[in-house]
Amino acid sequence: MSAQEKVIVFDTTLRDGEQAAGTRLGVREKLELATQLARLGVDVIEAGFPISSPQDFEAVKLISQEITTATICALSRAVEKDIDSAGTALKKAKKSRIHTGLGISDIHIASKFKDDKYGKTLEAKKEKAIDMGIKAVKRAKQYTDDVEFYCEDSGRADKDYLYRVVEAVIDAGATTVNIPDTTGYAIPQQFGQLIANIIANVPNAKKAIISVHCHDDLGMSVANTLAGVAAGARQIECTINGIGERAGNASLEEAVMAIKTRRDFFGLDTRINAKELYRTSRMVAEMLAMSVPPNKAIVGANAFAHSSGIHVDGFLKNPLTYEIIRPEDVGSPKSAVVLTARTGRHGLKHRLTELGYEVSDVELETIYQRFLHIADKKTEVFDEDVAALVNDEIRTIEHIFELEYLHVACGTGTLPTASVKIKIKGKSEPQTAAACGDGPIDAAYEAIRIATGLSPKLDNYSIKAVTGGKEALGEATVKILDEKGVRFTGRGISTDIIEASAKAYVDAINRMTATNKK
Repeated sequence: MSAQEKVIVFDTTLRDGEQAAGTRLGVREKLELATQLARLGVDVIEAGFPISSPQDFEAVKLISQEITTATICALSRAVEKDIDSAGTALKKAKKSRIHTGLGISDIHIASKFKDDKYGKTLEAKKEKAIDMGIKAVKRAKQYTDDVEFYCEDSGRADKDYLYRVVEAVIDAGATTVNIPDTTGYAIPQQFGQLIANIIANVPNAKKAIISVHCHDDLGMSVANTLAGVAAGARQIECTINGIGERAGNASLEEAVMAIKTRRDFFGLDTRINAKELYRTSRMVAEMLAMSVPPNKAIVGANAFAHSSGIHVDGFLKNPLTYEIIRPEDVGSPKSAVVLTARTGRHGLKHRLTELGYEVSDVELETIYQRFLHIADKKTEVFDEDVAALVNDEIRTIEHIFELEYLHVACGTGTLPTASVKIKIKGKSEPQTAAACGDGPIDAAYEAIRIATGLSPKLDNYSIKAVTGGKEALGEATVKILDEKGVRFTGRGISTDIIEASAKAYVDAINRMTATNKK
């Protein structure tokens, strides 16, 4: 890539990202993440704000010593002691950058420079701010040739004043000028125009790289970042998973993949190894205890999941019908067909085939009807559910007895009772029966014995959750002995464990009856 084709990726997960409420990283954790960011191919790693704490100073110092493939950056205010601290922390870095600057919007200058020593009028304070910015850049140049200046709150700044600041700091030696939408105030069209105007109206703008740093207060950080790139910015400042102050920063994975996927529009690219995006996302989420929303673009659990019948059908015929990025391109697990009540027969058959089950159309229809019954009760039907359905519905012998109805009543101080209705093959009317027992399952089994006219001995009973969650399927396994002592095993599944238990008992009786008829 030529300089004009490349977008520099500046990651601030370790600095701005860590400012997210309730998060904190230790020195070693920062080094571990920095190592992964280098593996990801990030150009610049903003490792911390050295003057802010001894731990941040040590983190920047350690990362500077250990990471050699990326530029290591330290943040400072336009204050001498801040810059000196950053320069000292970066002393052993192979490639270093100091990121200094100050607020340049009227509200920032009026609020932060209230003291008369900065000037008695707003205009005087603004002139003083320019002077402070120039001196900050020159002092930073004593430590490194790579100096970035941030014009904080550019999104709300007076444009003519912003142009003057940018020109002044470039003349002073800034190699990168950061135009932050600090408060997430900008609109993409407006922010893109701001970047274009800076390039057009600042005489020396081409002597520095224009960078964009956008926040997500209105949910437009990535859109604003991309608008800035389209207008001529050649550095984007992002965080993994979009974490950061308040609503967060522009998401690195989203901005990078937008540029990569829509190269036809941007005509640009980055040197990010996109196959490391998913791994990096999960590492950041785990270390900062900030889970990734399932619907998060690029790295969310649902980013490559298909559920709707129409979508599933199209995806199975050709993934490109509904996927503009392949999961393997970002290191994500393969695309998934998520089984829900909306999936449809095609999606269910596909999953059955993946699991190794070859079923006829008639068998598929039988399984599908049970599948819908289960799916209506569960958010998602898992592979284990499907396997249990197959075993329950088609891998059985002929059903002589079929459980049509079950009702159980039990509770503290109440005698457990059960009533059942059993359909018997060859008889027009089902058999009904009611019974009491030591518990709800014992009562159900006694009622089944009365209705079927058979009294096998219960040899063993067990139940387990087939899948996790509060709506998990329960699978009951029952072993019975006939009068000759021959053992038969029955299984039943349901989201109701008593129903699963009753179905297992009926299944075992069916197997016993079928065997004894031979």
